[in-house]
Amino acid sequence: MFISPKTPGVRVPRLVGLMAVDARETAAAQGVLLAAPDRPEFQRAVVDYVVRQYPPPGVEVPRGAVVTVWFEFGEGEGGGGAGVREPRVPGPGGGGLERELDRPEDPFEAIAR
Repeated sequence: MFISPKTPGVRVPRLVGLMAVDARETAAAQGVLLAAPDRPEFQRAVVDYVVRQYPPPGVEVPRGAVVTVWFEFGEGEGGGGAGVREPRVPGPGGGGLERELDRPEDPFEAIAR
């Protein structure tokens, strides 16, 4: 979607999850500028992924406003950790029906008596 230069306000696009090159193209198409405080060489970055942005997507800003993006998680957020992992209780054992039912008795036992 191309925004004409006469449009005073534009909506901030969703940039989280995009590669740097795609984020730059999307921002330019929407009429906003990008800044990346954790990447001084941002204009040359290609395959880094955006993990955070400000202002959030959908906010209306003046044309040419700066959207700040980050490519690394801050202290205490993200980073791939899943928190505390407690030990898992062993799941049920195998065995199917043989394990669930009692063993049948000898069907000929009554006849043999």
